[in-house]
Amino acid sequence: MASAYDAIVIGSGFGGAVVACRLAENGMRVLVLERGRRWTPETYPREPGDPWMFDSDRPERRNGWIDLRLWKHMAVVQGAGIGGGSLIYANVSVQAHPELFEDGWPPEITFDTLKPYYDRVGRMLNVQMLPERQATRRYNLVRDAAEAIGKGARFRPVPLAVTFAEGWSYDLPDPHDERHSRTWTNAQGQEQGTCIHCGNCDIGCTVKAKNTLDLNYIPWAERHGAEFRPLHIATQIRPADGGYRIAFDRIDRGERIRGAVTAPRVILAAGSLGSTELLLRARDEHKTLPAISERLGMGWSCNGDFLTPAVYSGRDVSPTRGPTISAAIDFLDGSESGQRFFIEDGGFPDLLGNVLAGHSQNWRSRRRNKALHRVLGHFINERDPLSCLMPWFAQGIDAADGRLLLARDWWRPFSGRRLRLDWDPRQTVPVMNAIVDMHVRLARASGGSPAVPVTWSWLKNLITPHPLGGCNMGTGPANGVVGHNGEVFGYPNLYVADGSIVPEALGLNPSRTIAALAERISDAIVLRG
Repeated sequence: MASAYDAIVIGSGFGGAVVACRLAENGMRVLVLERGRRWTPETYPREPGDPWMFDSDRPERRNGWIDLRLWKHMAVVQGAGIGGGSLIYANVSVQAHPELFEDGWPPEITFDTLKPYYDRVGRMLNVQMLPERQATRRYNLVRDAAEAIGKGARFRPVPLAVTFAEGWSYDLPDPHDERHSRTWTNAQGQEQGTCIHCGNCDIGCTVKAKNTLDLNYIPWAERHGAEFRPLHIATQIRPADGGYRIAFDRIDRGERIRGAVTAPRVILAAGSLGSTELLLRARDEHKTLPAISERLGMGWSCNGDFLTPAVYSGRDVSPTRGPTISAAIDFLDGSESGQRFFIEDGGFPDLLGNVLAGHSQNWRSRRRNKALHRVLGHFINERDPLSCLMPWFAQGIDAADGRLLLARDWWRPFSGRRLRLDWDPRQTVPVMNAIVDMHVRLARASGGSPAVPVTWSWLKNLITPHPLGGCNMGTGPANGVVGHNGEVFGYPNLYVADGSIVPEALGLNPSRTIAALAERISDAIVLRG
């Protein structure tokens, strides 16, 4: 029986959305299975009781905004929903440094070969720079700190997948009010707004100024016939009918309902954890893809993410206002102790302010919140207790020596095997300490009092929103899981197109590189036919 689809894509983030779009654009019948919900501004979580968390063990019970995984020494944060990581990332759409590709990558992957794809992604995401007259207080602080230590030439704004309006400024009356957002229609026919610096980038932009994938690649894919199914969790891959059969669980009213679909091509784009786990289960548990490389799961990287808070007495930093990240100081040339890293400002949403603003879906909560706002709103607006806090952020080139595998919990020896991360911090300590030292230096030079987290200084624990690797690119199964075109070695027409194929840390925000690789993989699939 002929398949109803030419390709099945698992996941809808910076890999899956891109591939689905380009294959559909070229006439293929595409099905996308996404484990999370389809979110809208009306359903974004705002209150404590809203669906914040996604439980990978029991998604039928909790299928919210953020998937948090905890392992020894490492925690990983991921988005869950149509649009994947674009829903929760900090808008930064930056190209990797050209010299990064000189070692550790297949020879076909160079900066020059990726450059047209970087440009294509930039156009699709409408990438812009923060206008000078909209510079945030954090932006100015990063620039001041760089100049204070004699590194002003390394300071630069970062490109953002955000739409700004030239007429907006902090001088407007109540500048963060949604009435200042200007409505426009993007190239994919989607109505959006312009940025009002509300600071909610990571929890859903209600004015749609953040150019998430569900506003560009995904609607363009749907316009060309691609079908996106939210709350569909892929569970098994096996060869079938000259292609591959994907078993899945569909979440419906708190239950998991089994199903399956077959297509001649399958593209895994479930992220570093999701794609690696699917292939590990296919090789080691279900035995359906036994010839996958022994390198599967190896070479995992946290991309050197680190955050150091600093308190500025007498200086208003306003971390809850403006794009979450807006500027960087570039040390990726290794000029600081031989370590390569990328310093950025950081921000976070004003969770209490959102509650008081009354954006809840529940009418009782809205009434309560508005009453609280009348009582507390002025005090909070005028005396924000966190306005003096600067979250110094960074990424760096870590050792990329983690390993994902399937294992049973020692306290549950008869339970099923779960995904586990083995990550030893020792080889990554030098770059993290270099980042910490620079954070401390920048904070003190600009009048701040840094507080290095004891989770690192004492426990050597990290948290990353940028997991990379596990299905690394290579030249063959001896050193990789997929080739330069994303195809799994030994399994024709089975591809991986997400952060799991990145073979080493990028040292800066990875979304644009992941999307560029997915664009290139899409071209290879279309060319192959």
